[in-house]
Amino acid sequence: MLKVTMISNFINHHQMPFCEEMFKRLGDNFTFIQTEPMEQERADMGWSVDEEQIAYLRLLYKDEQECKRLINDCDMLLVGWQEREDLILPRIKAGKLTLRISERIYREGQWKAVSPRGLIRKYKEHIRFRKKDNVYMLCNGAYVASDFNLIKAYPKKMFKFGYFPRFRELNWDLKPSMDSLEFIWAGRFIELKHPEYIVRLAADMADLGIDFRIHFVGSGPMEDMLRQRVKEGELEDNVYFYGFLKPEEVRDLMDHCHIHLFTSNYLEGWGAVVNEGMNSGCAEVVCEQVGAAPYLIKHGINGLLFDGSYEDFRIQVFSLVEDRELILRLGERAYDTIADCWNASNAADQIIRFYENYANGKIEPPREGPLSVARVIRPLLPSE
Repeated sequence: MLKVTMISNFINHHQMPFCEEMFKRLGDNFTFIQTEPMEQERADMGWSVDEEQIAYLRLLYKDEQECKRLINDCDMLLVGWQEREDLILPRIKAGKLTLRISERIYREGQWKAVSPRGLIRKYKEHIRFRKKDNVYMLCNGAYVASDFNLIKAYPKKMFKFGYFPRFRELNWDLKPSMDSLEFIWAGRFIELKHPEYIVRLAADMADLGIDFRIHFVGSGPMEDMLRQRVKEGELEDNVYFYGFLKPEEVRDLMDHCHIHLFTSNYLEGWGAVVNEGMNSGCAEVVCEQVGAAPYLIKHGINGLLFDGSYEDFRIQVFSLVEDRELILRLGERAYDTIADCWNASNAADQIIRFYENYANGKIEPPREGPLSVARVIRPLLPSE
C-alpha cells in the first residue's frame, strides 16, 4: 500500500484537515513529522494542538532514528518548510519521489535572486535537481512559481497547492438580514496586514449613514492606535474588538457575517483566512497581492480583488454596499469553490492521483484546483 510521509517545522490547524484526509485513506501508512516545537507567538494565537492525540504525528526531536526511517522508506515524501536538509537530500539523490511544498522565497522582492549567498543555498536545495524527474514543487501561493522560475528551478514541474482549513457545512439561515451589513476582519494587527484600512472604511461608511458592524478579530502592536482611532471617530457602536479567538470561534463569527475583508499585502504568503471566509459564504474583498488570491478568487465571480491601495479597496467594498444581491451571489459561489474544489479532501485525492500517475510514467494534472499546473504570475509591488 502507498506510504506517504510529510515533514514540516510544526503541524497546525491549517494543515491538519489535509493530514486527516490522508490518514483516512492510508491509515498508518501516512505520517507527519514535526521538526521543532511550535513557536510561542502562534501558540498564543490559538494555533497549538494536542500532539498526544494526533495518531499520525511523529516528533523528530524525540525519535530521530524512526523519523529518518519514515523519510527514507516512504513512496512519496512531502516536504514543507524546515531546516533539516540533511534528511531530505539523500532521498532526492537516490531518485525517490519528493514533492517540495513552498511559499515564496523572494517575498520581499525578486531582486534578492541576485544574492550570491542566497543562490548558493538555492542551488543546493533546488536548482541542481531541475532535470531530475523525481522532484517537484507544490506552490503554496500564486506567485511561488514566478520566484522559482526566476532561478530556473522546477521547469514544467510546478503545481498549485495551498492550505486547506477544515471544511464546514454552512447553515445559510445564520446569515442575518442585510438591512445592517456585518463585516469581519481577522488577523494580527501588524503593518503588512493593513488593519488601519478597516478603521478608515468604518469612518467612510459612517459618514454616509450606512448601517453596519465590523467584527475586528485579532491583536498586535497596532491595536492601541486602532482603538484610539475608533474612539476619536466615535465608531465604538460600529467596530467591535475581540482579541485573538480560537479558530472555531472565528469561523462561528464568519458564519454570521456577510462580507470578509482581507487587506494584507505581498508579504502575506497564503492567507488561509480567505479559505475560511469563503467556506462561511462571505463575499470576499481580498488584496490581489496575497498568495491565495489568484488561486481562490475570480474577480466578480466568487469574490472581489483590489490592487493593494486603500482607494481601490474602498471602491470594491462600496460596490457591495450598493448591491446587496451581489453580496449574496459572490458568497454562494465562494462557498461552492471551497466545497467543490479547494478543500482538504480533494487535495488528498489529487496527491494520491499524482503518485499513481507518476508510478505509471505520466503526469496528468487536473484542469483546476490542487495539483493543477502553476503558471508563472509575476508579482507586482505597489510602486509598479
